[in-house]
Amino acid sequence: MNIGQAARHSGVSAKTIRYYESIGLIEEAGRTEGGYRTYGSTDVETLRFIQHARSLGFSVKDVGTLLDLWRNRDRASSDVKALALAHVAEIDRKMQELNRMRDTLLHLTHQCHGDDRPNCPILKELAGEPINA
Repeated sequence: MNIGQAARHSGVSAKTIRYYESIGLIEEAGRTEGGYRTYGSTDVETLRFIQHARSLGFSVKDVGTLLDLWRNRDRASSDVKALALAHVAEIDRKMQELNRMRDTLLHLTHQCHGDDRPNCPILKELAGEPINA
C-alpha cells in the first residue's frame, strides 16, 4: 500500500510517517520503481502501536524503547512496567505543575475587579510588579 493508504489504516498522517522514518522510529519504506513508498500490514501495525503510545504521552525516545521491547520476545515485562511507571511519575509531576499554575491564575483572577479600570493584578504579576503597588 502507498503512504496515503498506510496513513488511513494507521491513523498517522503521511507527514508524520515520513518524519518517523527520517528519525529511524520506523524502518525505511520499500520503494516502487517510480520511487513511491510502499508499506505492508506490519508497518501499519507498528504505526498504530506508535500512535497509541504517543496518544498516552510517551516521548519519541520512549516510543523507540517501547518498540524495541515490543519486538523483543525475550523481554522482561518488568522493563516495560518500569518505563510506564516512570512515565506516570512524569505525568504526576506535570499535573502538580499545572495545578500550581491554575491556583495562581485563579488567585489572580479573584484579585482582579474585571471592570473598566486599568488597574489589573494579573498584568502586574506577569510584569513582576508588586500587586499592591
